[in-house]
Amino acid sequence: MRLNPNATSLVDPFAMLLDLDSVVFAMEHSERLSRLRSRIYRPLDKPLIPKGKAALKALSDLADFDRMVDDAGLECDADDAQAC
Repeated sequence: MRLNPNATSLVDPFAMLLDLDSVVFAMEHSERLSRLRSRIYRPLDKPLIPKGKAALKALSDLADFDRMVDDAGLECDADDAQAC
């Protein structure tokens, strides 16, 4: 059974999902979709994930920084306990 996408969408818009062929046909022959401009955006900077020895050094540097922050401690006033 072939569903008419226009009639079906007026009655039940989710009924079109049962006939995937008609959905694909409608997408391929849609004037509005064909007028859309398509662009591929690529990030300028790729995140560099360290591997091997570089990864171990990065983790070591991070651990050293964490220790430095922990050793510095925070000095808080009793009145300003929420800021700590």
